[in-house]
Parts: sequence; C-alpha cells; structure tokens
Amino acid sequence: MSHSTYNQFWKEANSTINDLLVQEIPAEPLKPEKDRLTVFQKLATLYIKYVQIFRKLESSYDQVVHPQKRRILRQVLDGTMGRLLEVKDEMVNLEFSEFHYFDDILSDLKLTPNDIEIPIPKYFLHERKKVLQEREQVLGKILAKMGPTVKDSDREAKKMSLEEAIRLVQIHERARQGRLRAKFMREIRLEEEREKLAAQRGAPTLDPDVAATRIQKIWKGFIQRKVTRREREEEMVFIGMVCDGFRNLLCLLVFKMHISCSNAGKKSIQNEVEYQQALVTIKEKIRQVEGPDIKETMQDQIRQWFIECRDATGKFPDYPDEEDGGSSLLFKEKTPEEATELKEKEEEKGKKKGKKGKKSGKKSGKKKKGKNSKLISSPSQEEEPGWKMQESKFLPAVSEAHNNYESVWRNRDEAANFQQKHDGVLIKEDKRVEVESEIRIQVDELMREELNNLKMALDRDKGKKGKKGKKSGKKKGKKSGKKGKKGKKDKDLTADRTIESLYEEMVQQGVLVKCPQVWLQDFIGDYSYLGTTLRQADIEPMPSLSDVRQLVALYGILPLGSQVVHENIPQIKSLLLAGPRGVGKKMLMKSICTETGANLFDLTAQNIAGKYPGKSGLAMLIHMVTKVAKQLQPSVIFIGEAEKTFIKKAPKGDKTDPKRLKKDLPKVLKGFKPEDRVLLVGTSLAPFDSELKPFVKTYEKIVLIPRPDYASRYILWKHVITAHGGIITTHIDVSSLTKITDGYTQGHIVEAVKYILSERRISQLPKKPLTAVEFISPLARIDPIYKEEEEAFKSWFGKTPLGKKRAKLAKGGDDEEGGGEKKGK
Repeated sequence: MSHSTYNQFWKEANSTINDLLVQEIPAEPLKPEKDRLTVFQKLATLYIKYVQIFRKLESSYDQVVHPQKRRILRQVLDGTMGRLLEVKDEMVNLEFSEFHYFDDILSDLKLTPNDIEIPIPKYFLHERKKVLQEREQVLGKILAKMGPTVKDSDREAKKMSLEEAIRLVQIHERARQGRLRAKFMREIRLEEEREKLAAQRGAPTLDPDVAATRIQKIWKGFIQRKVTRREREEEMVFIGMVCDGFRNLLCLLVFKMHISCSNAGKKSIQNEVEYQQALVTIKEKIRQVEGPDIKETMQDQIRQWFIECRDATGKFPDYPDEEDGGSSLLFKEKTPEEATELKEKEEEKGKKKGKKGKKSGKKSGKKKKGKNSKLISSPSQEEEPGWKMQESKFLPAVSEAHNNYESVWRNRDEAANFQQKHDGVLIKEDKRVEVESEIRIQVDELMREELNNLKMALDRDKGKKGKKGKKSGKKKGKKSGKKGKKGKKDKDLTADRTIESLYEEMVQQGVLVKCPQVWLQDFIGDYSYLGTTLRQADIEPMPSLSDVRQLVALYGILPLGSQVVHENIPQIKSLLLAGPRGVGKKMLMKSICTETGANLFDLTAQNIAGKYPGKSGLAMLIHMVTKVAKQLQPSVIFIGEAEKTFIKKAPKGDKTDPKRLKKDLPKVLKGFKPEDRVLLVGTSLAPFDSELKPFVKTYEKIVLIPRPDYASRYILWKHVITAHGGIITTHIDVSSLTKITDGYTQGHIVEAVKYILSERRISQLPKKPLTAVEFISPLARIDPIYKEEEEAFKSWFGKTPLGKKRAKLAKGGDDEEGGGEKKGK
C-alpha cells in the first residue's frame, strides 16, 4: 500500500482520539459512578476503542517513512499503549478478574474478535536490529568455543563390534531384496493369469446399440457427478467453509505485500540518516546567514529597553538572571505599562516592613482556610462514594501529539513529496528557535557588561564614586546540588569485572540461554463467545486461549518492549503461567523473549543444580543475573516448575534443592525499579502443591491457561496439520476429530500429528488422503486432561487474593465492599 493509505489510518486514529479526549478530559469534573455494570460498559468500550486506535497507529508507524511524522506517531503510539494498559488495570480492579468478555459490546459495535487482537509493535525489534545481531554473534562464538556439551548416554551405552554391524546390515539387505523379489513375482503371476483369462474368453461380442447406451449412461453419470461436485464446492466457498483459488491468490498477494513492507524499513532508515544530516546543515546555515541579524536585533531591543527604563525611573534597571531566562523574560512580559510597573516595584521595596505584617496575617488566614476546607471536604467525600477514573499519566502525551498533528500535518499538502523526505521548512522553524536561544546567551553576557558600564558612567556624571556593580549573571548562588547522605547500597561483588566477561561466564554455565524464535501469533486459540452470557448466569467461565494470548501481550510484551510505557504504568515485576501439561506455558515465555528481543536467564532448579554452591555462591549467582539483566535489558528471568520453589515439603532424594531461591526471590523483585525492564516469568504444572501466601506474593500476575475448547481445537487441528505438511481435504472430518479430542491439549495434538505425518505418509497424500481415523491410535496412547484436574486449578485460583475478591463480588454483587467505594478512594 502507498504512504497515503497509512496517512489515512493515522487520520482516522486521530479522529477517534479527538472524540475520546473530549470524553476523558471533560470540562467539569464527573460525579462518581455507583452502578458497576455501567462502569464496566464504559471501560470496555474505552478499551476496545483504544485497541482499534493502537492497531491503526502501529501499522502506520511501521510503514510511514517520513522522519518527522514518525516522531509524532511514536509519541502517540506509546501514549496509546500506556493508556490501554491503564484502562485494563481499571477493569481488573473493578471486576477482580484478569479476563473480561466483550461479546455483547462487540456485537453492538459490529466488530469481530480479530478487531480487538492486541498487535505487537514491530519497532521493538527493528530499532534494536544491530544490537540483536551483535548479541547473536557473541552468543554463537561462546557456544562454538564450548563445543557440544550435551552427551547422549544411550549411544555411549550401546556399543557394537564391526562384525556385528556388518551382519545386521546384511540381514536387513537380504530381507529388503526378498520383499522386492516377491513383489515382482506376484506382479508377473497376475499378468499371466490375466492373459490366460483373455485367451479363454475370446473376442468380445456386443450389440452396437447396447454398447452405445451403456457409454451414454456412464458418460451422463460422470458429467452429472462432476457438475454436482463443482456446485457443492462453489457453495462451500460461498459460505466460507473452503478456501478457493482466489483466496490462495489473495494469500500470495499478502505475502508480496509483506515483502514490500519490509522494504519500507530500509527506506525509513535512509530517510532518518538524511534527516539527521539536514538538522546539522540547516542549523549551521541559519547561524551563518541569519545569526548576525538576530544578534543585532536583540541588542537593539535590549538597548531600547535600557533607555525606556532610564527615562521612566531615572536609572538603569537590573538585568534578569540566567536562571529566570535572561532577556527572553523581558520580551515576553514587555508591555506599554512597564514604566508604571517599575514604579510600583520601587514603592513596594520601601514598604517591606508593612508587607511582612500583611504576609504573616495572610499566612494565618490561609491556614485557617485550609483547616476549614479540610473539615468541609471530608464529609463530601463520604457522601459521594462510587467509582472514579484514576488520573492518567499518558493522556497529556496523547493530547500533545494529537494537537501537533492537527496544527501541522492534518491539512499539509504533500502531493509533491512522493519519496516522503523530511520537510526543510519545519526544520528551519525548530532550529531558528534553538539558534536564537544560543545567540541570546551570548548577547546577555555582552549586554550585562554594557549595562554595568552605563551604570558606572551615570554614577561618574552625578559625581559619585564609581561603585562596582554587582553582576547579576554571576551571582554566587548556593549550590543546588547538595550532597545528601548516601543511602546504603549493596556491595558490588563483581566491581572488577566487565559485563562482557559476566555474560560469557553465564553462557558457559548454562544460566543465560539462547531462546528459540517463537512468535505470539503461533499460539493458536479462538475467542470465547459465551463469556458474558455465562457470567450473567452466575457461572464463572474458563478463559479462552485468545484471552490468554492477549494477557501475555499486555502484561509481558508491551511493557518490556517500550521504555516509556514501562516507567509510567503500575510496575509488573513477575508473571506466573499456570496450567496443565501441554497447554503452551513455555511457548508463551519464549514468545515474550522473541517479540521483545529479551535475554533469557534460566534459573530453574534443575538447571542451576550444582552450580555456584553454598550461600556465597548463590549470592554471586543472583548478583550476576540481576546485574547483567539490568545492563542488557530487556531481560526475562525464567523459573520452570515454579511451585517447587515454595513447595510445602520437598520430596526425599531430590538433589536439585528446589527451595534454594525461596528467600532470595522477593529481595530480587524489590531491587527492580521502574526503569529496569526485567520480568520474572514462572511456569507451574501443579501450583496447588506450594505454600499459597509466599507463592502468590512473589508472582503479582497469575495467568491461568486452560485446556483448549472446541473452537480452539478446531482451528488448531487445521493449523497443525497444514504446518506439518498435511493437506486438509473433504476426506478428513475435522469436526468429528475435534469433538472426540475433548481434553487433549495443544502439545498432545502436535505430538499426534508429528507421529502420523512422516515423510513416507506425506509422499502418499496425493493418492491416499488423510482421514480422521489415523489420528486416533497415537492419541489413545496419551492420557488427556480430565475435568477434575482443570477444576483443581480453578479451585486453587479461587484461593488467591484476586480469586477471593472475585468470589466475594459474585456472591454480594454491587453492595460488597470491593465495589465502587474502594475504587473511589
């Protein structure tokens, strides 16, 4: 698509932002809302609209190559991301649930679930492309030095002599030749039997009319079946159940569009380089060409001010300090009534004593007013309980970028700027201000000296001794940077070592791991279409895989990818992914690392067993991990089987020492500041085996991953079969296969497909299509996830603080304490 298309996306997004700003920044303060359902409808609508804005802005920022537009787009994109997370946090605090259902609102707005899918900004990786490539090279070199560390114990155990190996090969070769010989002899025997039968029958005799009738009958049947098959296929294509050739062509066009989109990144880099060069050259040109005139004009204005003040007061004024802005302060506040103001200032100086008394009286009055206001305001707050939106940290940035777009880019004609190069006129406007501020500093120094000389000359004319005037610009002010008492800092155990050496050591020890590329979009799952209906019936539904995917994007990927967002939202330091085996917990963790380009530190008990022994060794390990993670952020610290860290009773004979990090993990999380983009991610198969309080206290956000429902399994079967080389035809009943695999997870389905779709079976697909029966035998060997196990996860989550609040809200409704009163604080 052309740049005009993405400019249109930007325009539409700004139009929606304009409507939302009117709603979110009202002229008069809104009254607290008491109806919980009304509040949720308002927040959900806000959330959906911000997601739509986010999708448009993300695609625009990815493809717009104009360097000046990209800066405004980046500002509003980060602001929208942050505001989206703030609205999500408001909904969580309102409903006491991480999962929300908008199916009724989507139907009212005539949207599909795909319209509220959270996009992952591509600039997370594109802007760090060089850094990531260098890191890959360094990691590859370290791993190459180490060589193959993993040894196959089974191969070492099975040893075979040369004679035995030759004998085994000979046996298999003779068997292969025997099978081929038998096959050829069978074909020869069948051919001989056919020839004997043909010889016994003799020449066929048939009436020509009967033969013609039979041919016509067979031909008409063949033609009619062909027409019927074509009509059935056309009907299935029309209702969207089968992909036709046009859609395949459309997929090819989409693929080509992705290639052209990747070229836009190279063009934007080139335009950015030219823009940076233009900033320097245009600024230098303005300084050389317009600088002397600007300097002369400033000096004339300041001299004129000197004369006017002397004529009005009889003496020269004091020059403003640099801290106050210098002469720029004069030009801003200069008015025709300046002389009278100066006289009033002089009169005020003579009445200092009187003023002090008044000030003290005013202060006492103010104090009384403050006390009265507190007394008056407290009952009003009690009288109006309810929900009120918290103050946003991102709306000012969004508003500023929106105003910038409206004033500069909305009506700007760019028909001639086909290559989307930088705009020199805008650069001149910005750089002229910078040059003026730089020249003003020089002019202020010169004019201060000139003012002092004028004052000395005036004193000499009056017959007074020339007193040295105090240079206002060189006041011996108090040093602003007072040395405060340094707080207690942790000792740096590796002060004498570089980050590179620590990085290499952690890779060699297997603590810093190379993360395979896994994208979040590969986590397949459909939307829950009955969530609102079930909640209205007082039934808490299990979240869908689409909801899980969105939560991982909101809590894991967006804060780690953007520094601005991470510093201003409520900090999320840890994330727990809990669910039965095979639901994709590690896959989601790897997708967080892949989408953000984060380093992966594996602190699983099995991985660090025997490494850095003792208390001092553990302290060194934690120090190295936190130091490298903060220096090379974003980073993910991964702990597999996280429940074992807080297990009630460790099993006997477990040499991994799973409770090794129990005391140190909370300390590590406390050390993470808002500017540190580091996330602790834990995965758990059995969270109910751990001590609840310390476990929940360590992991702030808990994402419960259920087994896939019918809709998710239906999409999953099609995707996995196609991804592994299979072909979906009418011979395979995907619906029945989805029905009978209730309870099986994504991992089970992938395992069954890999088992069936071998190279030999893929080669037979043109002659022997896939059937649903083939997948039953490998699935029969796998134990599914029964409903009791899923209920155990659900009951455990009900014991967590958020689960308790949710249960209390479900029982008591809006009258409970967790309602609007808490939110209205």
